[in-house]
Amino acid sequence: MPVAAAAPLISSVQKLVLYETRARYFLVGSNPAETKYRVLKIDRTEPKDLVIIDDKHVYTQQEVRELLGRLDLGNRTKMGQKGSSGLSRAVSAFGIVGFVRFLEGYYIVLITKRRKMADIGGHAIYKIEDTNMIYIPNDSVRVSHPDEARYLRIFQNVDLSSNFYFSYSYDLSHSLQYNLTVLRMPLETLKTETTQTRQESFDIFEDEGLSTQGGSGVFGICSKPYEKYVWNAKLLEAVRSAVHRDWLLYIIHGFCGQSKLLIYGRPIYVTLIARRSSKFAGTRFLKRGANCEGDVANEVETEQILYDASVMSFSAGSYSSYVQVRGSLTYYHLQFVFVSVDQADPYAHVAALHFDQMLQRFGSPIIILNLVKEREKRKHERILSEELVAAVTYLNQFLPPEHAIIYIPWDMAKYTKSKLCNVLDRLNVIAESVVKKTGFFVNRPDSYCSILRPDEKWNELGGCVVPTGRLQTGVLRTNCVDCLDRTNTAQFMVGKCALAYQLYSLGLIDKPNLQFDTDAVRLFEELYEDHGDTLSLQYGGSQLVHRVKTYRKIAPWTQHSKDIMQTLSRYYSNAFSDADRQDSINLFLGVFKPAEGKPHLWELPTDFYLHHKNTLSLSQTRQSYTYWWTTGVLKHLPLPFDEVTCAENRRKLTVKKFHKYEEEIDIHNEFFRPYELSSFDETFCLAMTNSTRDFMPKNVGIDPSPFTVRKPDETGKSVLGNKNNREETVLQRKTAASAPPPPSEEAVSSSSEDDSGTDKEDEGAVSQRSTPVKVTDTGDNTKITENVVQSTKDVYGVNLSDIPSEDDLAIYARFVQLGQSQHKQDKGSQQFCSKRPLDKVINLIPISSFSQDNIYEVQPPRADRKSIEIFHAHIQAGRGNMQPLGRDDFLMYREYIRNRYM
Repeated sequence: MPVAAAAPLISSVQKLVLYETRARYFLVGSNPAETKYRVLKIDRTEPKDLVIIDDKHVYTQQEVRELLGRLDLGNRTKMGQKGSSGLSRAVSAFGIVGFVRFLEGYYIVLITKRRKMADIGGHAIYKIEDTNMIYIPNDSVRVSHPDEARYLRIFQNVDLSSNFYFSYSYDLSHSLQYNLTVLRMPLETLKTETTQTRQESFDIFEDEGLSTQGGSGVFGICSKPYEKYVWNAKLLEAVRSAVHRDWLLYIIHGFCGQSKLLIYGRPIYVTLIARRSSKFAGTRFLKRGANCEGDVANEVETEQILYDASVMSFSAGSYSSYVQVRGSLTYYHLQFVFVSVDQADPYAHVAALHFDQMLQRFGSPIIILNLVKEREKRKHERILSEELVAAVTYLNQFLPPEHAIIYIPWDMAKYTKSKLCNVLDRLNVIAESVVKKTGFFVNRPDSYCSILRPDEKWNELGGCVVPTGRLQTGVLRTNCVDCLDRTNTAQFMVGKCALAYQLYSLGLIDKPNLQFDTDAVRLFEELYEDHGDTLSLQYGGSQLVHRVKTYRKIAPWTQHSKDIMQTLSRYYSNAFSDADRQDSINLFLGVFKPAEGKPHLWELPTDFYLHHKNTLSLSQTRQSYTYWWTTGVLKHLPLPFDEVTCAENRRKLTVKKFHKYEEEIDIHNEFFRPYELSSFDETFCLAMTNSTRDFMPKNVGIDPSPFTVRKPDETGKSVLGNKNNREETVLQRKTAASAPPPPSEEAVSSSSEDDSGTDKEDEGAVSQRSTPVKVTDTGDNTKITENVVQSTKDVYGVNLSDIPSEDDLAIYARFVQLGQSQHKQDKGSQQFCSKRPLDKVINLIPISSFSQDNIYEVQPPRADRKSIEIFHAHIQAGRGNMQPLGRDDFLMYREYIRNRYM
């Protein structure tokens, strides 16, 4: 079945301006080129209701100017009065986070600053840097409430400038495998879906760009987001059905970092995206275990994406990804001083709901890596393991053996204390077995070299092999008690193993194996350190306590004091600030909705009833204790049900047809933006972390390969290097980019939680860096202005003299003279050759119209028939086809023997 030409839909609302009158707000949105506009009208006369009108018309720039002019003229207090404008510009923005109401009227939350953090196939991923919260109703109709200000403060405690991400064209709530699988849907399916979309919701403006020439064109596809990882779903709920989809901007919470791996000049982008679940979300000591719907606390989906940045297109480029999950254990439990299981669940009802979600999203097998302690003098963490084993054993009774849940217990803390055991070696063995079972995603078939010389480990790789590449089937679910330190190290080791397979599948290394202390692994380790620090700050209130270097037992002695401080910081945060943070999360996610006549959020003794809905009302339908999976999931295993082409999944797609160069699908136009003035100093790909610049040693004669093992003193940058090296590296990077000097901070942190003031994007400015690092001033307050461009002495070992000597100039002049006279022929000889071409001499016929060019058409010498026969006989002999010997051959051989031996 032919595959359709498809591309992701690009939102045409990327720049917003809010205009204000006494009775209305007018939100004008445009594409980056400012050629297409949409307008939202928001009523300000309703004190508590949200009235939004979207005419869904696409305006030109001239039409918008005329519209705003008429609004300005019509809203002036006196006709013809120029002093007081009837329409004023309130704020500029880059997107709408959502609308929220407490006890008075609605607020609108706008993104006012953004920063580019990553690029996937030309699709930019932005981090929210600043927001603006605007009250909609006019002051004349506002009904004040004494508790409104307190709710507003609680809501704003969720810092939207801290690790919230969005994209105008790439669905961050889904994995790369899902997004590219949707683009490879069969042609007939997309044609049917396009027809149904136009019939169900007819809009004359939806047909703009639709090709009418014999069905040619490109399908634009937009999928429904996976709401589990969308954090502003409740904030957009009031307007989702009333406005065009381009106004809806879905944000995720977690981590996003990207670095460039240069392999002899070939740019390979390594991206790490972590999606934190918005279900049962909260802080460390207040959210543990699972709720009644199967959602677990601290659930994060981590995806590592690898692609060749030299080819940007999703259809022509090489892309690979691997997904793994962390999350709390799947039953009711709490921990304050000691672990306790609150409710008995003999039929593993909660675990069944949780693993059913995973089967739908990831397929089979589901592999559980349990890192909690197994042997304790007093049962503490072991209680959790016993409950998990019982739940998995019960659920596996009803699954087919080939799709059973795999349980791997391993006491990581015990191995860490042992001097004879190497923790990372054991984790590497586990990682190899896990990746072989799940496989990974790559959008291209196996390379020809891997088919000719297949690796032993490559032949044992699992997953699903399809004509277009490989699919990951199943997922690794890692957990410890908090899912922070031990879990991050285990995920790094699994990710490192998967990274080797990804590089091998793209033809970048000859064996799927990576070693420590190489530039590639150092770069990947730094990404995972930032990833772990960020997730730990969000859930536990501090950075990681134990890092990869801690388990490798090569951490410097100063790291122990830092670990103690991080432990104290974590417990202080849990004791004094977690309750306020939990209230803010509950209010932001819509778990608690303020209402008149009901207790306020701060009056509730616990939020248990908010997250466990079965405590307030009994469910009318009860899930089967034996057939605990969703109908249809088992039939498609090991493939994930969400990626199967079926009627239920097709209803989640929006499909339109465009001309090939329409802005809504033209990623080249979106990425390069030819209508804007670009500066190389502000280009994102030049400012991001680079393996050659930031990790490769600067010594002469060093192998530039990022897969060469370096000595500790050879590395250009250490993941936990000293402060001065990191400061110098970042300052050199800023100097090279001609950026303003970074502000001083109080401490250097490897976490990406911090926000650098120099990298903020205001009014469309381009970002500077993908993985931010704080910088402090040096002791003598001097700025390092050394250029990152190395001298010829550093690179080649010699200095080039300023003025060549006379002898060198004479030699060079003679060389040029010889080059000019090379292959020159006089006209007489050319005419002679043209009249009587020599059979056994190469003919040089000038083919250029310019006499000074020495470009010739070369005719090889002609071979006679006998020579050709001898050559063919030689080729046949090499293939093992010997020709029979004739009489002359026997006579010649006899003469040879007589002369040699007689």
